[in-house]
Amino acid sequence: MKILRSIFCILALPLAIVTNTEKANAQQHTFALGDSTFLLDNKPFQIISGEIHYPRVPRAAWRQRMKMAKAMGLNTIGTYVFWNLHEPEKNKFDFSGNNDIAEFVRIAKEEGLWVILRPSPYVCAEWEFGGYPYWLQNEKGLEVRSKEKQYLKEYETYIKAVGKQLAPLQINHGGNILMVQVENEYGSYSNDKEYLSINRELFKEAGFDGLLYTCDPEADLSNGHLPGLLPAINGQDNPAIVKSKIKALNEGKGPFFIAEWYPAWFDWWGTPHHTVPAEKYTGKLDAVLKAGISINMYMFHGGSTRGFMNGANYKETTPYEPQISSYDYDAPLDEAGNATDKFMKFRTVIQNNLPAGQTLPEVPAAKPSMTIPAIQFQSAIKVADLLTNPVRNLKPMTFEDLNQAYGFVWYRSTLNGGKTGTLKIKELRDYAVIMVNGKRIGTLDRRNAQDSLSISLPKGKVTLDILVENQGRINFGPNLLKNKKGITASVSFAGTEVKNWTMFKLPFLTVNQLKFKSAYKADHTPVVRKGTFTLNTIADTYLDMQKWGKGMVWVNGNNLGKYWEVGPQQTLYLPAEWLKKGKNEIVVLELNKPEQTTLSGLAKPILDQVKPNVK
Repeated sequence: MKILRSIFCILALPLAIVTNTEKANAQQHTFALGDSTFLLDNKPFQIISGEIHYPRVPRAAWRQRMKMAKAMGLNTIGTYVFWNLHEPEKNKFDFSGNNDIAEFVRIAKEEGLWVILRPSPYVCAEWEFGGYPYWLQNEKGLEVRSKEKQYLKEYETYIKAVGKQLAPLQINHGGNILMVQVENEYGSYSNDKEYLSINRELFKEAGFDGLLYTCDPEADLSNGHLPGLLPAINGQDNPAIVKSKIKALNEGKGPFFIAEWYPAWFDWWGTPHHTVPAEKYTGKLDAVLKAGISINMYMFHGGSTRGFMNGANYKETTPYEPQISSYDYDAPLDEAGNATDKFMKFRTVIQNNLPAGQTLPEVPAAKPSMTIPAIQFQSAIKVADLLTNPVRNLKPMTFEDLNQAYGFVWYRSTLNGGKTGTLKIKELRDYAVIMVNGKRIGTLDRRNAQDSLSISLPKGKVTLDILVENQGRINFGPNLLKNKKGITASVSFAGTEVKNWTMFKLPFLTVNQLKFKSAYKADHTPVVRKGTFTLNTIADTYLDMQKWGKGMVWVNGNNLGKYWEVGPQQTLYLPAEWLKKGKNEIVVLELNKPEQTTLSGLAKPILDQVKPNVK
């Protein structure tokens, strides 16, 4: 037995050495706050970070985008974590595929990049409901961003699930996550320090036991700061102001961190594409870096907001502004992941501020792009033929009432005809195609504060159909709490409320199960079309949607996002990673121009064409 024990000990010794070595390597870095700078392994460290959101980039392209970040001179990547992606339905979590945030962080480490993690349940980010899952609105009395008990309970469940994925990847556990952000621009929403303190404790209980910080715009900095945490500033790049504002909240000390620095801006439907010349920002970037201030560019690379995940803004002057699918942002790295003029000029600034002797990697060559052959759609199915499993109710039900997150709901009722009057949809959210006896008679658009339409009904019993699209829940401001979708109040005709509704859920989570028909005659009601195209080579490309009206596109089962002829976006980016040699399948859901049967490709995007007179 002694011999056996001796042999076992000898065999176990190398394993013990390996294990101890791994533990030593896992703890080889430290990250701390100095009086004026961050300290990495007890040496001054300037964070030069850029924001990339993992769900806005195909998983297969994550590494390429990170190599580009390194080539511009970034040493860190910032990203939000999106609650509504990871818990789409209550207690049903998803960290797989494009939602594998832990793998995103690990790839960053392999590419020599640190990570700043922003897992606040609220992210804003021009993202549906600011990152909140729709089902929170079904919890009676729940109030987001508050101390309300149900909200805190759901918040705790979520953040602990995130902690299991990411807490082990913090730098103090051998990973590459430098810091973790608590809440997100909370000072622009409220100033409840007790609520912020609860946030901090929830983060710690979830395993986030490293450096925590808050971030807010300059005007709201004191509202959103929690004493004891590092305050970071958004949207300010004057070094003197940055330092004075942070010192005022941080016992006269730093470090100094611009958590969101905006080299451009995002777009929403029906308004011009936002661009800002690099020259307006190169001097500011240089001044910030020379002052030793750390920075996170929002965005370094925007990518695309695919599926139904775009958010919307709400203002008194313009009541509803849904954001477009392209999140190009006029960022240094464009939507397809290629270097722009802004990239090259920012790179020069960063290179000039590196310690003597340090050089940046060569900039990878631009990815090739191609024009795909014109596509002829061979089959189709009317959306009206997809109506199954009806739900009946005296009054129209919201998406939330129907336990449906996104997409469309088809509402149907019966009217007594033979009269002319005003059809009014009170609190329509957000876009409606209206049909009478199967014929399209008009649309209503929340962007334009439209809720009424004058219609003439034929004699007899008349079928009224209203197809309502959720165009994205509000992601910023007090109206977060007013975010239910569909027909959220009532419908009236000629002053009388319409009752007895039948509703059909059309979430369009996938189009793989649809049964298309080769023989189809357009009847001016919404349609889904299917086609194929064959490729001998694969490269990035863009779908030219200029002749189409409004809808969504899927290629090989991947949802590319929304298109709308109002612009400014007139193309949809189709990444090479989602194409294959040989036969490819394309499906288009079209609301307004069902007669369209052909689709062309382009090698470059069109993101700057607005059609103001389109309805």
